[in-house]
Amino acid sequence: MGCCRYAAAQDSRPLIIPVESKHQALVLQADAKGQLSVIYLGAKLSTSEEYRKVPAAYQQTEDYSEVSNAAYSTAGTKTLFEPAIAVTHTDGNNGLDLRYVSHQVTAQGADVEEISILLKDPVYPFEVTLHYKVYKATDVVEQWSVIRHMEKGNVTLQKFASANLYLKASRYWLKQYHGDWAKEMQPEESQLTHGIKTLDSKLGTRANLFQPAVFMVSLDQPATEDEGRVLYGAVEWSGNFRVDLELDNLDNLRIIAGINNYASPYILTPNTAFETPPFLYTFSDKGKGDASRKLQRWARDYKLRDGKGERLTLLNNWEATYFDFDETALKGLLKDTKDLGVDLFLLDDGWFGNKYPRNSDHAGLGDWQENRKKLPHGIGALDSMAQQNGVKFGIWIEPEMVSPQSELNIQHPDWVLRLPERPEHYFRHQLVLDLSNPKVQDFVFRIVDSLFIKAPKLSYIKWDCNAVIYNAWSAYQKQQQSQLYVAYVRGLYNVLARVRAKYPAVSMMLCSGGGGRVDYGALQYFTEYWPSDNTDPLERIYIQWENSYFYPAIASANHVTDWGKQPIKFRVDVAMMGKLGFDIVVKDLKEKDRAFCREVIDNYNILKDVIWHGDQFRLADPNRGSIAAVMYLDEKRAKGVLFSYLVNYRYGQGSPLPIRMKGLDPVKKYRLKEINLYPGEASTIAEDAIFTGEFLMNIGFNPQLNLKRTSVVVEFKEVS
Repeated sequence: MGCCRYAAAQDSRPLIIPVESKHQALVLQADAKGQLSVIYLGAKLSTSEEYRKVPAAYQQTEDYSEVSNAAYSTAGTKTLFEPAIAVTHTDGNNGLDLRYVSHQVTAQGADVEEISILLKDPVYPFEVTLHYKVYKATDVVEQWSVIRHMEKGNVTLQKFASANLYLKASRYWLKQYHGDWAKEMQPEESQLTHGIKTLDSKLGTRANLFQPAVFMVSLDQPATEDEGRVLYGAVEWSGNFRVDLELDNLDNLRIIAGINNYASPYILTPNTAFETPPFLYTFSDKGKGDASRKLQRWARDYKLRDGKGERLTLLNNWEATYFDFDETALKGLLKDTKDLGVDLFLLDDGWFGNKYPRNSDHAGLGDWQENRKKLPHGIGALDSMAQQNGVKFGIWIEPEMVSPQSELNIQHPDWVLRLPERPEHYFRHQLVLDLSNPKVQDFVFRIVDSLFIKAPKLSYIKWDCNAVIYNAWSAYQKQQQSQLYVAYVRGLYNVLARVRAKYPAVSMMLCSGGGGRVDYGALQYFTEYWPSDNTDPLERIYIQWENSYFYPAIASANHVTDWGKQPIKFRVDVAMMGKLGFDIVVKDLKEKDRAFCREVIDNYNILKDVIWHGDQFRLADPNRGSIAAVMYLDEKRAKGVLFSYLVNYRYGQGSPLPIRMKGLDPVKKYRLKEINLYPGEASTIAEDAIFTGEFLMNIGFNPQLNLKRTSVVVEFKEVS
């Protein structure tokens, strides 16, 4: 551990604080007045002392405020642009000025260090500590702030960002995402113009439904997959978020990110700390592909639950039965699970509620007792039957929600978020429980705990969240309603931490009617997420493609369903590009289809390690042509798998050009073999196809896609 205290009398030069990883650097500078500024963000320089020369290299218009590039900009004093923090002091004053006091660097293992910088207001007993956690090998930085004061009364935090970055370039391009149910992760890229572009959510729970908290900014020109300077950013928060991108009068870009302060002035009592969630970023000067592989590797190594571990293939009953099932039907599905060759049977929605049975999405949420008509022997019997069939058992819950028609709603109306004296408005016929209330947190934890009491071998939980926060009023918060949005998410995390402390190994899917909740704040508690309810494989290619910029394949739960018009081979091939599952009526499959699925599962079990833990390379963008192609490569560059698809069926489209592969060792030789062949069909690729890595990366490989051959999967191995 090292600690440095700023003292201008000892050295007249400004203090330089480099936040460096293997390839990137954020450089901070504290001047003689204690103003802490961002002077550089980009590729790491070999000589740290040269960072001092950076400011002089720019001859831009005068900065009238002298704090435009502040490391954590404040409101009410000299800042002329959007602040990172705004407060109302006990005496009603809205001005804040933060000056550098000290910093320290703490090693947290061989590859991780944390830099903390203390800032204080010279007039008020108010301080902020900026934290930068640097993951050196993966070039990822997590930044957050801890806010405290020692004033005589309460202080109101009007805005409380996690991070404040400052970039210099000739121009900037923002790639952002939007969507809705079954239309997640639709990309838009545009040049940023002067003023503020805000990405935000005010939905409360499934905050990513319309706009996810991930983005990328290209510098000077739009980055491509393999070229250009690009910054990835993501807010690690499962509630309302806000990202401000402001291009100022100096043509520099300020990025301020964190919790959305919408309807959330936060009352901070003396001598308490408000800790913001992390904002993560990674920078690459080698394009979007390099940045995404860094972020995926970081997620597997440090953030995703059991990111280096295994996952369970499964059969889900939802699209086979919906709410209409009983114990006999589930017995048959357990046998289908074994026959198919997957690891686990997942019982979805509809298994609970008696006075208000869960026979549709209009009733029952909150009443987590087994429905006696459907499951007379309870989930414990299903758990036992699963073990007898040689498979594991999993179950669906939506514990944060309540149906108006439920015993819970009648018995504990004060546990539900609802506006007094106003008619209730429902999202999917349900309301949201008040997780800011510790009693509700205890109730939700007991829901999960009771499942393991009833079914001790329970191996999987699908945790759903289908409503947003309408009716935003909490009986528990009383006169502090502005705390609700923040306190809700903190309550959720408290429950999830308790669940993980008691059940650290159980697999858990983060679900939300589609990709309406995935973020790294939640994923630290979950092994996987559900990208979309849209399981049409053609649409899923696009959704999974965009998600892959920010999340690793091991976290993407992909199910084979009956959505879409594509053949079973196409559906299975697409689902293999992540964590494979099935949601089909197995008994209705043709014998050839069933045999094909069993063979694919065997192939998947051979290849899953490289798909889950290898490097991903996007080769052919479906947004830019008729072909989509993605490959996964192991760390030794010795084996991998290539997935390719025809996404445009017009005018007899096919693959006239070879697809250039990436990441291979140019001097190694690789044998290519087509797998996932449908019974009775032969590959058009020669069995002895051997190429050098140099050939495959410079000339490429043609999977020979056409209208009768719309998906091709090729395994490749080094020839010794």
